[in-house]
Amino acid sequence: MKVFEKFKIWVLLICLISQLGYGYYLPGSYPHKYVVGDTLSVKVNSLTSIETEIPYSYYSLPLCKPQEGVKDSAENLGELLMGDRIENSPYKFKMHTNETEIFLCQTKPLSSDEFKLLTSRIDEMYQVNVILDNLPAIRYTKKDNFLVRWTGYPLGVKIQDTYYVFNHLKFTVLVHKYEETNVASVMGAGDAAETIPTVDKSGSDIPGYIVVGFEVTPCSFQHNAESLKGLKMYGKYPSKISCETSTVTMGIKENQPVAFTYEVEFVESDIKWPSRWDAYLKMEGAKVHWFSILNSLMVITFLAGIVLVIFLRTVRRDLTHYEELDKEAQAQMNEELSGWKLVVSDVFRVPDHPALLCVMVGDGVQILGMAVVTILFAALGFMSPASRGTLLTGMLFFYMILGIAAGYVAVRMWRTIFIGDHKGWVSVCWKVACFFPGIAFLILFVLNFLLWGSHSTGAIPFSLFVILILLWFCISVPLTLVGGYFGAKAPHIEYPVRTNQIPREIPPQKYPSWLLVLGAGTLPFGTLFIELFFIMSSIWMGRVYYVFGFLFIVLILLVVVCAEVSLVLTYMHLCVEDYKWWWKSFFASGSVALYIFLYSINYLVFDLKSLSGPVSATLYLGYSLFMVLAIMLATGTVGFLSSFWFVHYLFSSVKLD
Repeated sequence: MKVFEKFKIWVLLICLISQLGYGYYLPGSYPHKYVVGDTLSVKVNSLTSIETEIPYSYYSLPLCKPQEGVKDSAENLGELLMGDRIENSPYKFKMHTNETEIFLCQTKPLSSDEFKLLTSRIDEMYQVNVILDNLPAIRYTKKDNFLVRWTGYPLGVKIQDTYYVFNHLKFTVLVHKYEETNVASVMGAGDAAETIPTVDKSGSDIPGYIVVGFEVTPCSFQHNAESLKGLKMYGKYPSKISCETSTVTMGIKENQPVAFTYEVEFVESDIKWPSRWDAYLKMEGAKVHWFSILNSLMVITFLAGIVLVIFLRTVRRDLTHYEELDKEAQAQMNEELSGWKLVVSDVFRVPDHPALLCVMVGDGVQILGMAVVTILFAALGFMSPASRGTLLTGMLFFYMILGIAAGYVAVRMWRTIFIGDHKGWVSVCWKVACFFPGIAFLILFVLNFLLWGSHSTGAIPFSLFVILILLWFCISVPLTLVGGYFGAKAPHIEYPVRTNQIPREIPPQKYPSWLLVLGAGTLPFGTLFIELFFIMSSIWMGRVYYVFGFLFIVLILLVVVCAEVSLVLTYMHLCVEDYKWWWKSFFASGSVALYIFLYSINYLVFDLKSLSGPVSATLYLGYSLFMVLAIMLATGTVGFLSSFWFVHYLFSSVKLD
């Protein structure tokens, strides 16, 4: 009954969390009410390009700066690691006040270096990313009678050896009337609205608005030099500026200044606060092909089911046939044993490099746990695309906390391999705490040198490196040691059979066993290759990834298929009297990482063919290698643990002398 009561409590808790995920549009956020005439400040993020994948600061180019000076916005750990640098900008609006021909500034005559830098950024197709009320600006273009949505706008364009800069921006701000009654429905259940900060009742009669959309149209306009004389920032340009997207007139030349202007129009919209991110989640090319994913999931589930059924029937028939014999027949059969029964005295022999195996399994548990928890929280709505950097921050947090699981599994596995001997468990813990993070720091440090050399905002500041090392040393390492301590105190898993002192000779195989191991990764790869395309597009093409529910299903399916593939391969190796199953079971499912890396190269060649320069390609391959290593450890751990359970179960089911 107590178990049932606990189960009911857990179900209730999960239901409550899921309802919170649906009820809250963005945890910790609420609509900001602006009264007519209130100042709206536009912010700028890093300049980005799918040509180079190297972000740069907005103010690294000769552009207008705010009067109060450039100030960084508060950013979380995830934003800094992603290369986001959000700063204030000179663009300012007044709520529900349309303005045109607003003069911003005129730059100094472009020096030779500034001209070269500006033209190279235009060649590399850099986009300017502006933000209002946490909404990135959307740009619409027509293509084959279809409206295509983009985030940000291009810096300029090159036509017939002449470079043109987009120096006039037409902003459209979509607003919706602020309704006090809507806050409760946005933020969750009715009584939840009491905890949300609201405006004083005395000012509730003043009409207010919330920002629900932000659009930008860039234009290239040649200003009259005489008209610019005497104009100050936010002054009105005397002539009418017509924003024509089909024509460009502001060509840039060396030793000539560039003038910048803008206009803003406010449009009342039916879009409500919870729906304001819908436009971003419907980006061209980012629509998930639901049918393709479902079809893939069904096919893989069907294949995995067939594999599991055949496998269970084979093993059960073997066991049933053996157990139905009488004692004399069993004794006679023991003399004529074949297949997996012959390796009964060697199947639990200590593997090669046992410490490394335990370390990799421990790190794999940590990475897999982090992936499951992060994707689950994201699927419940706690890591919305609207909250920049939250996903990466959450991943780091969960990874550090799960160090306790890594230490426990690695040390308990170590004690099991050496039949209860806990000597050296501290050393194993330290290796677990340093193995994957050490490789990660090495890769990031090398890539960071390339980014530092390019003066990119994607480079992790030295202070952030120090913070990451402190987080690792002060949180992850101690928790790993605590987990290892509990693993050392926990009873080791006892083997059902004894191991002979003299190892049995493995008969020559008809085919290399490692060939089978490498080929086994194709089935797990089949479960995720469609989803992989969208994840890669999100990382490298700047598209928004939001179908975490589907990703969670794919992850669960991947774990199941990895376990099944590893079980089948382990059984096949035991049947041909190959008892060295430990590492093979790890790499049978871990080999999916090889196919993901090959897919990454394919994506680089065919989908990112515009990627320019050796630095960009090195960055791409470095980050891909980092991702592939994490996937190999996670999937390999699933395969190894499932095979260990299977071998233990198989040999404890049959009693052999």
